[in-house]
Amino acid sequence: MFISTTTFTTTLLTLLTLTSAAPTTTPAQASPLEVKAREIAARARGQFTWYNTGLGACGKWNNDGELVVALNLHVFDPQTPNGNPNNNPLCGRKIRASYNGKTVDVTVVDRCPGCAAGDLDLSPTAFQRLAPLGAGRITGDWWWL
Repeated sequence: MFISTTTFTTTLLTLLTLTSAAPTTTPAQASPLEVKAREIAARARGQFTWYNTGLGACGKWNNDGELVVALNLHVFDPQTPNGNPNNNPLCGRKIRASYNGKTVDVTVVDRCPGCAAGDLDLSPTAFQRLAPLGAGRITGDWWWL
């Protein structure tokens, strides 16, 4: 079967016109952190507990007098590149935790393997800004700063 030169030229021009009308750039893919940030509500609600700090998952030593937090593994782990939590982009991010009209700003330095989604594990000093240590577990709100 032979195609005439005119038919071939017309078909080729039509294809070229269609492909040139298509966008020439592809949208940039969102980073995993951006994707997760969209999935995490602007405000989260969960249980706040406290723990004695030390060497955190972010690879730094902290003490109980610092305003730091261990983030629940449900938020922390998906952001861990190649299984190395020291390089997690959430390390060093700030969170504001709120309970009963009080707030405290804390820095992510660790992960909390025993925490449910939405929960935070605060340093003793951070927890005491919200409630006495004897309260043990409180329900509050938190959001990224």
